[in-house]
Formats: sequence, C-alpha cells, structure tokens
Amino acid sequence: MSLKNYSRNNSQNRDDDIIDNVTRINPEGSGQKQRQEPSYHKDNNYGLNNASDLNDDPMDERAFEEQLQRRREEIRSRHRERSRKRKMKRITYTIIAVDIILLLVLGIFIGTGKLNLSSVFGKSGNSEKTETTAAAESEAETTAPAEEDPAIVLTELIAQSDRQAMMYDYDAAVETLSTSEYAESPEVQAKIQEYEAQKAACVPFDNSQITHVFFHILCQDTDRAFTNDAAGKDFNQVMTTIPEFEAILQQMYDRGYVLVGLHDMAEMQTQEDGTRKMVKKQIMLPEGKKAFVMSEDDVCYYEYMEGKGFADKMVLDENGKLKLQYTDAEGNVSIGDYDIVPILDNFVEAHPDFSYRGAKAIMAFTGYNGVLGYRTDETYDESSENRDPKMKANPNIAEDRETVKKLFQALVDDGYELASHSWGHINFTNRELADLQRDTDRWERNVESLMPGNCDIILYPFGADIGDWHPYTTENDKFNMLKAAGFDYFCNVDSNPVWVQYTEDAVRQGRRNLDGYRLWMDYSGEDNKLSDILDAKTVFDTRRPTPITWN
Repeated sequence: MSLKNYSRNNSQNRDDDIIDNVTRINPEGSGQKQRQEPSYHKDNNYGLNNASDLNDDPMDERAFEEQLQRRREEIRSRHRERSRKRKMKRITYTIIAVDIILLLVLGIFIGTGKLNLSSVFGKSGNSEKTETTAAAESEAETTAPAEEDPAIVLTELIAQSDRQAMMYDYDAAVETLSTSEYAESPEVQAKIQEYEAQKAACVPFDNSQITHVFFHILCQDTDRAFTNDAAGKDFNQVMTTIPEFEAILQQMYDRGYVLVGLHDMAEMQTQEDGTRKMVKKQIMLPEGKKAFVMSEDDVCYYEYMEGKGFADKMVLDENGKLKLQYTDAEGNVSIGDYDIVPILDNFVEAHPDFSYRGAKAIMAFTGYNGVLGYRTDETYDESSENRDPKMKANPNIAEDRETVKKLFQALVDDGYELASHSWGHINFTNRELADLQRDTDRWERNVESLMPGNCDIILYPFGADIGDWHPYTTENDKFNMLKAAGFDYFCNVDSNPVWVQYTEDAVRQGRRNLDGYRLWMDYSGEDNKLSDILDAKTVFDTRRPTPITWN
C-alpha cells in the first residue's frame, strides 16, 4: 500500500490533494511563491483579528521566583533527609557497638563462673534470649549500610551540576551546589563562579530564526523497505535510514546546533487581567550556537509497515530505558536502538551540549492504528460501539493502553514533547470543519486520553495548514475549533530554512523534511535546500535505489 496514499481500507479513493502543488505568497511581500513540501499519506477518510507582536519580556519574575523557591526547598528537603539518614546510621552503629561490648563483658563473667544467668532468667529463658539477641545483632551488622564517602558524594554532585551547565541550565547548576551541604567548600565555590561566568557569556538567540527539521520512522533494513514496488518507492522517498539520521545528528552538532522545544520558544501565560497570552521566552546560548527544533511524524508503527524493515513497537528495557522492538528478515526479535528516540538519547548522553536544558524531539501521533506499535484505538476494541469489524480485535487492548500510558510518561520525563498528527491523518486544508471536529474528538478520545497531560501541539498531516502566511484570526473557524481543543502550537511543512510566526494566541512554524527525496535532491545537485545544516554528499545512504523522484 502506498505510504503517501494509504487508507484504512483498500477500497477508499486516493487523495488528489498533493501539497507539493500548493503555493503560498512569500510573507516578505516579494511576490515570489514558496514551494511547500508534498504530502506523505493518503487522507484517511473515516465513515484573530491580526494579533500584535508578542511581549519580548522573559518569564514573569514573581512566577519565576516562586518556581525557584520551590526547587530550592525540594533540594533542601533532599539534603535534610540525607542528613537524617546519616544521623540514624550513626545511632544504629553506636547501639550495635554498645551491645557488642555488653556481650563481651557478659561472656567474660560467664566464662569465669562469676555470673550465673540461669538464676536470673532460668535456663531456657536465658538460651532463647541470648539466641534472639545474637540473631538480631548479626542481622543488624549484615544489613547496616556503609557510610557514604563525602568525597564521592561531592564528586557526584559536581558531575550533576556540570551536566546541567553543559545543557545551558546554569541557574540549576548553581542551585544544585549552593543548596548542598558542601556549598561553602572552596571547590564548590569555584564551580559556582565558573557557571556564573559561562552564563554571563551567553547571548539571546533570535527566536524568529529557529529552523525545524522532521523525520518519519527510521529504516533499519533497506533491502526490505526500498523495494521496486509502489510501497517501496514511497518508503524510499519519505523515510530516512538510521545511518543517515546518525550522520545528521553529528553534522548538526559539529555546526553548533542545539535542540530546543517549542515550549522553550514561547508559552501561554496568564496575565494580570486573567487573560491568556503567548509570550516569547529567551533562549540563552553561547555565541555561535544555533537553536533548532526536531520532530518525528507517525510514531505509531503502522500495520502496513510490519515486515518492511522498520521497528515493531516502543518498549522499556530492563533498565527502564526507551528502546524499540525489531523483527529481522529471519524472524529474530531483538530490543535496541531502531528509531529516533534511543539514538537521540544516546547522542545527548554523549553530547549534553546538544540539548537545551534537556530538550529532545517532538513525537507526533495519529490514532487510527493505535500508537507506539500498540493497537489501542477503539476500532480494535470489541467492547466499543466504534469497533471496526475490518480491524483485527485486540484482546489485550486494556493492558496495551496501560503500557502506552507508561511509555508516554517516560517520553515526557525524557525531554520529549507530544503532539497530534490528527486521528486519521487527514488534510486540514481541504476538509470541512465538521470533519475536523469529528477527527479531533476521536484523537482526544483515543490518543490524548493516554497522555500524562493535555496536548497543545499539532503537526499538520501533509503539512496542510488551515491558513496562508497571514496570522490566524478569530474569523477562521478551523483555528477557533483547534484552540478550543487546547492547541497553541501549529506546524506545517515548508522546505525553506526558517518560517516562524508568533501571535498572542499561537506559535506557527514551518518544518523541513530530511527524507530520501530531499537528501537525494541535494546529493545529486538538483537542488540546494540543506547546505545550512548538513552535507548531503556525506549523509546520503548510497544503499538507496536512485534516482529518487516525487510521484
């Protein structure tokens, strides 16, 4: 089945709305037209007044101080608890030592015949008491924890603060040390001065110049994926291989790019009059560093991708790390780094300065096939009134939904942002408002309900926006519906290096596809869209069938 033109059942018609043919007037007013990247999927057919510029002020100081105070109190509480535990250890050791001394003294008296315990306790009582006490003391000696070495504790504390500073969170690094019991030590004071100097050397990055790159599920086995049929050709166009992704990470890192999240760029804040307003935030980076956003679409591991050389589903390994299950051509199942999340995690672990305060990528989900490789949608649920008899029922759907909840929470805890890609991968430009409302309701019911919080990001399927380059207004009913559903961040597809728009109600951003087609165009010299972020000559995976044309 064609990736760009799939549908939930083969009887549905192909969608003719290819966004590759849609043009938008250049927002600079030059009269030139901008090419918008084409759609990747079949539209799954199931049965403001212009806002003023944003306030450039950083986060409200009072809210910031309150948040800082809370964080300080949490750290103080941890250190108070650590001190309490150490005190209890010292008391325990003292009691044990006293007991041992008493036993030795008693042993001496008994051995010399100067004390007859049977006259006091009776023979049996003495035996039972002695055995019980000895057993308890032996157990205490065995289980008593070793005293923590202060030098080791300090080393670990500085390692933690160093990592925070490498991720440009200098305030957190200073707080980690200044609220510790080692705050007055010369080594800690020197570190605090070092972090303050690094912070002072940072400059605000221009939030209007943040590029956004995106991918689909990474390809592990090119032989099974890039076959000479319609599906294989589609995969070759819109997918990125694992070696390509790894090379892209390294090249962007070498060029000074730093991952940020959409919520690092701006966020909705409550004003004094009770209204909500999108407010820009300052991204402070060392001179020469460049902020960028990354996203991955369709993190669902669709049924039509099974056996095609892609991961099966996301899992947590025995260490609680996010990994992927993969089945190779011989049917062997393994757990490993078969998609963006674990590969990016490993890269950030080795290069903390690639991430701004722990930011990772945005993961975007449809719903009709479930999410993360688990068939959690109501169409698989035998107890649902929306059960689809064409879909194979999932007898473990309740358990799978709980698994997905844990995975979503793990993604958020790991620095990832979660986004909607619609329920049915539908075209928001062409569909009527009623269709969009039904689709959004289904997405909320089947996907957002499994997330740890409300989702406020939507990455338009096909890149098909609900408006042109002008800011959204309250006259746009589709925008009003999406805002009512809780969305504040809206991303289309645009192959130009940067397109960002801030209003009091929303952030809009264009995304650049780093896929087989786009890499081939730069690799072959037919186009030059990616030279600011990578060298396609060294990134392009030559195992791909070529040439790669857009169908």
